[in-house]
Amino acid sequence: MIEIEGLTKRFGAVAAVSGLSLKVGKGEVLGFLGPNGAGKSTTMKMVTGYLAPTEGRIRVCGHDVETSTIGAQAAIGYLPEGAPAYGDMTARQFLMFIAEVRGFTGAEAKARVASVVEKTELAPVLDQPIETLSKGFKRRVGLAQAILHDPPVLIMDEPTDGLDPNQKHSVRTLIRAMAAQKAIIVSTHLLEEVEAICTRVVIIDRGTIVADGTPAQLLARSRYHNAVTLLLPQGEAAEAEKKLKSLGAVAGIEKSARDDGTVQMTAFPKSGALLIEAVGALAMSENWNVKEMYAEAGRLDEVFRAITTRDTDRAKAART
Repeated sequence: MIEIEGLTKRFGAVAAVSGLSLKVGKGEVLGFLGPNGAGKSTTMKMVTGYLAPTEGRIRVCGHDVETSTIGAQAAIGYLPEGAPAYGDMTARQFLMFIAEVRGFTGAEAKARVASVVEKTELAPVLDQPIETLSKGFKRRVGLAQAILHDPPVLIMDEPTDGLDPNQKHSVRTLIRAMAAQKAIIVSTHLLEEVEAICTRVVIIDRGTIVADGTPAQLLARSRYHNAVTLLLPQGEAAEAEKKLKSLGAVAGIEKSARDDGTVQMTAFPKSGALLIEAVGALAMSENWNVKEMYAEAGRLDEVFRAITTRDTDRAKAART
């Protein structure tokens, strides 16, 4: 439903996006990640037709974005960063305006607005000017306009920005409910959002793709994948560390003392080996006074840091 081939965007001597190729199919929720300045927003603006690429080709539902722009844009619901809207309009007026822009009139327009108002829980502020709304409600107005025409493709930049935890949960539930019938791209800095709603993750850095896989596949690249963490009394920590190191599948141990007189100890596996059963059996046989014990799936933030460039390093590279 989204096909990107060799996409490049240069601003003078700077290549914001460089040779990016990507396909997104129906039923996929693609988490689009990268450091600030990696090219995420630039890519989304090109996919939606707001920026012309320097090189490359984009098709949305079979429509070439450059030669069949209106056809491509009709298939897209777009929530840009900041969710710009006409602040002097009420939420109702703005959504009716969007309905008309999308070609709906009369009862159909009202029905479309009523449907998205219910989905985004906008009823309490429907007749307030948008400029008076909180950041969270403004964001929900932006989401409502993006899904009003029930597009087959959704492209959203930080869809839960400014929302409280309950509102984030509602929006994520809505995205999951829509996902089966759409191709969805979500750009976000919230890594818990990726694990909550995304079926696939693409990480870009300096305008190129550096990782592409399911959340589970990326988590498996973390050194914490299948690591086991225990919380033990301080007096048992030294002996427990020695015993854990004797397990053949343990690559190393990290530990830190806590203020409550306990020690948190993490055993890292060799080559992603499963440790939880062996560690659990050891704890039982040694009769350790275990306060907590759990296995880790991995840490996406660690993978992200390992494969992307820090802002300071990127700035140095740009000067040389």
